[in-house]
Amino acid sequence: MTTQNNFLPAVNGAAVDLGGLGPLPLERFQSAILEGVSRGHRVASYFAVPTDRTGETDLIAVLADDPQGRLFVGRTRVEGGSFPSLTPQCPQVHLFEREIAEQFGLKPEGHPWLKPLRFIQRPFSSQPPPPMPEIGRMDFYRVEGEEVHEVAVGPIHAGVIEPGHFRFQCHGEKVLHLEISLGYQHRGIEEALLGGPHRASVFQVETAAGDSTVAHTWAYCQNFEALTGVEVGARELVIRSIALELERLANHTGDLGALAGDVGFLPTQAYCGRIRGDFLNLTALICGNRFGRGLLRPGRDRHDLDPARAGTLLERLGQAEKDVTGAVELMWNSPSVLERFDGIGTVTAEQALELGLVGPSARACGLEVDVRQNHPFGPYRFMVVPIALAQEGDVHSRAFVRWIEIQRSIKFIRERLQNLPEAGDRPAGGEPKPNSLAVSLIEGWRGEVCHVVLTDPAGKILRYKITDPSFHNWIALSMAMRNQAVSDFPICNKSFNLSYCGQDL
Repeated sequence: MTTQNNFLPAVNGAAVDLGGLGPLPLERFQSAILEGVSRGHRVASYFAVPTDRTGETDLIAVLADDPQGRLFVGRTRVEGGSFPSLTPQCPQVHLFEREIAEQFGLKPEGHPWLKPLRFIQRPFSSQPPPPMPEIGRMDFYRVEGEEVHEVAVGPIHAGVIEPGHFRFQCHGEKVLHLEISLGYQHRGIEEALLGGPHRASVFQVETAAGDSTVAHTWAYCQNFEALTGVEVGARELVIRSIALELERLANHTGDLGALAGDVGFLPTQAYCGRIRGDFLNLTALICGNRFGRGLLRPGRDRHDLDPARAGTLLERLGQAEKDVTGAVELMWNSPSVLERFDGIGTVTAEQALELGLVGPSARACGLEVDVRQNHPFGPYRFMVVPIALAQEGDVHSRAFVRWIEIQRSIKFIRERLQNLPEAGDRPAGGEPKPNSLAVSLIEGWRGEVCHVVLTDPAGKILRYKITDPSFHNWIALSMAMRNQAVSDFPICNKSFNLSYCGQDL
């Protein structure tokens, strides 16, 4: 992808002038996306933006060139109520196009499976919405044939989790196809952010995916720091990174324990459940909240680390490291556990690349996709972050990547706590730039969190697009279940541990 395609080069955490992002002819815009993807670029975000002209809507795409650490942003204008679908040629956009259709009433002609994504009524469209679909009523893919049967799970589950509906097409115990339906509790966060930033905006972003509070809030802060020209101090950026890695530690530890529980290995399950709480408590020691709420604010974070608390963090981190190492090594040293993990729920590297997977799900397939290395932000810009990789793309690989990242996150936090930069002057905040666009990528524990903000002529939010890593990765769970026993679903599902609410913004 080059600038001759009129896709504007961009950098993670920087703002660009919308005036330079002139609408391309639709055919050239789509050709540029296909050309970029054919060269290994990912579709990090793809969404619609209303215009002030009746019957016209803009489409904006953000492509990520990971090996080169570059971003490219393109825009086109759609007249009328439809545009040609790219999904048959580029599966990465299949959910994005369904979202555009649902939010704006624009039909991607030729989309192979256009159906509701979130059961909502065109929140951004000026046109009257069609009759509201009954929540949960939708077409499901069916496999015909003798002895083929359907297993339905959800949307209400026995655990304390959000609703999601899973339909398995099975022949005996073998799963031929799994279809996933989400979007039962749409919260309208993107819509609520319009016209802001409001006093409530940062609080709304903190709840985009509650177990990824730090990642989502950092993405929001980075966007508005770019739009206001604020340079955040090194000390604050380091404290943000410590909180981000603690978020990774807590969730990876909890997932390894849950995986052990799904195959009946109770010692690791019990230990990791408790140790996850220890890591959450370290975040609470920094800011008073176990999930990091209230820590990050655009331009000026609210909490510092005095020497006493930094020392306490180091001491507790050392104990938690000892505990998690013992708990997880119990699992790795159990042949019965490894036998249940090996070869289960495999996603190939080719599938991961074609679908645009991110995070541990992609790295377990051997793809070197990690924002901290490819599009570094904060203190990651001044270091080399080794990418934890596995090759088989199965449950074992996804668990192994988590374990490697646990060890590296502990090392990262220890080194940062031992070398905290001195506090500098607090930067003064300005007003967001008008008619601008900013893209922010943060490597959350599930993978790439992508926030894109566009401002209007008054510097207010014209459009705010959030892409949680789960949005890219839910389809991988369907791929992982093909030709597996239906009883393998719990460990396959937990090996991804995707977010319902992160999908439903």
